[in-house]
Amino acid sequence: MNRVVFALLVLVAIVQCAPRCEPADQARGRCQVEAAEPAPCLNNYLSYCSGMSYSKIMFPNLIGQISREEAEISAEYVLISVLDNLLNGECNTDLKLLGCSIIAPRCENNMVLKPCRYACEALKRDCKHSFELIQMAWPYFMDCDRFFVSEEEGCYDPTGKYRDSIMPDEPETPYTVLQFKYHSYLEMTKLLKQTASVCASISTMYTIGRSFEGKDLHVIEFSSNPGEHELLEPEFKYVANMHGNEVLGRELLIYLAQYLCSEYLNGNKRIQALINNTRIHLLPSMNPDGYEIASEEGPGYNGWATGRSNSQSIDLNRNFPDLTTVFYQERRKRGGQVDHIPIPRSYWNGKVAPETRGVIKWMKKIPFVLSGSLHGGDLVASYPFDLSRLPEEDKFNSPTPDDQMFKMLAKTYSDAHPIMSDTTDERCGGNFANKGGIINGAEWYSFAGGMQDFSYLHTNSFEITLELGCDKYPPEDELYPAWQENKEALLTYIEMVHRGIKGIVKDETGRGIKGAQIKIRGIRHNILTVTNGEYWRLLPPGTHFVSAYARGHTRVLKRIYLPAKMEGAGRVDFVLRRLEPDIYFETFEDGMDELDLIDHLERTEQGHEGEDDEYSSSRSEKPWWWPFFATLGTNSPDWLLSNN
Repeated sequence: MNRVVFALLVLVAIVQCAPRCEPADQARGRCQVEAAEPAPCLNNYLSYCSGMSYSKIMFPNLIGQISREEAEISAEYVLISVLDNLLNGECNTDLKLLGCSIIAPRCENNMVLKPCRYACEALKRDCKHSFELIQMAWPYFMDCDRFFVSEEEGCYDPTGKYRDSIMPDEPETPYTVLQFKYHSYLEMTKLLKQTASVCASISTMYTIGRSFEGKDLHVIEFSSNPGEHELLEPEFKYVANMHGNEVLGRELLIYLAQYLCSEYLNGNKRIQALINNTRIHLLPSMNPDGYEIASEEGPGYNGWATGRSNSQSIDLNRNFPDLTTVFYQERRKRGGQVDHIPIPRSYWNGKVAPETRGVIKWMKKIPFVLSGSLHGGDLVASYPFDLSRLPEEDKFNSPTPDDQMFKMLAKTYSDAHPIMSDTTDERCGGNFANKGGIINGAEWYSFAGGMQDFSYLHTNSFEITLELGCDKYPPEDELYPAWQENKEALLTYIEMVHRGIKGIVKDETGRGIKGAQIKIRGIRHNILTVTNGEYWRLLPPGTHFVSAYARGHTRVLKRIYLPAKMEGAGRVDFVLRRLEPDIYFETFEDGMDELDLIDHLERTEQGHEGEDDEYSSSRSEKPWWWPFFATLGTNSPDWLLSNN
């Protein structure tokens, strides 16, 4: 055989017998392949990543996308493009830079330079809460361990803000010195988040809904067991900035949150006792959209109505269900329902602001005992009713059945406020000086749909309105004096949640009875027990006859005496014996209850109405932000769902 032919045959055999390189082996680097030429650096034409500090990028990128075209139609890039709509501006710029460092990686000398792990960890610590508030998982491609490297490996900070300043693991020590300035929505959110982080053992932050423009309605809570209701611990809330241009209350609650945090940690016995025995909820801004409008003009230039309403031009303090009119009708009837009046279904057919709906839902989920609504425009503590009992009289004293208790609550705040309680009439609020700085709402001026009337007639909570100054948007140099004037009053009013009586209503087996009525002789307004049979009943000092009653059980009456000075609510428990024969009573609701209806309306407005049940979507319903990714079809980012 020709030697040349033989050599060729041997070569062919060797080639044919060479082991085949499987894709899995190739991915693990087990195949001996020719080294490919390094990919060249490319110009960055990804529009949503145009803010990077570099202009050259490389494909494949760090998540395996091989071209600009593939990246632009990916869920990761869509997320970068819609961050402004999702997070309301908070952390948006830094998150875009972080995400783009993975999608459009930095290229130098035809090599990828990876982002630093410390920058990712710092930003995640700062901004993860923004994702949690909208029930979105932290994006997988921002996994700090997976796609980011240490400084020893050579890296860069894509945000440019954490360079040489790695954040400490422990939160910063709180400062007792408050910054008396106005806070934007983003500044307020960040400050509340930092406060909750510093005082994580006694504080948490949550949201009760979103404004019409999509801003979260943030609440910061203080208690010895944050996030949980404890047996017989009363729930208290302050709500501010209901009218967007009435801004002092908003700042006072921001200061109050910082004060509660720092004073608790500094060993202030009064604050520690207050937080250890009370669950306190602060909603600094019920109307963040209106505040944005008002803040464009700023202090000293703001008109009387600029920013007052929300973005739908709805006055939120006229937007609650008018139950006071129903009360005036029912009180004339024998056995008429004058407390815990249900919301008429017709109310939901009207224009209900999302901010109002969020607060109603909040009131129904948490058994608040006492509340305060912070406003501006005058200096007075106003108590219900706000709607006159005589339609033809716009200024007519219209007391509730608990008028004595409401006057006591209003006087508590006024007496602790050095100017509100001043008896001279040549001052802001001087028109109320002869009344001790308090007034019945309808006697001042009558209106329907207010929050304090609704709170009293629909829930167990007593609420008053606190007008904190004649200037709705005072200059910044007046913020410190205002804090000094209101600090003691704010604290003293919270402490009033421990007046009156509290207890548990049980049956003979020791099981708590939910929905039992607590009645006070001479006061036609009942309180209902909540889960575990708990109740709290605010009462003025004196002798009272208290009874507890539940359907199918005996009624128990007790005589109690409350001294003028008590350190806490008196404990009055009841044991109700089941009537013979053992008749079982069950309450049947006409359709879904009000919380179900509120949830249904929210889902319908957000375009999530489904076909799985009678009222709307199934339990597997996607979150409100899912339509942003609808165009991706089967490539939708399930990795963003927080329950995955």
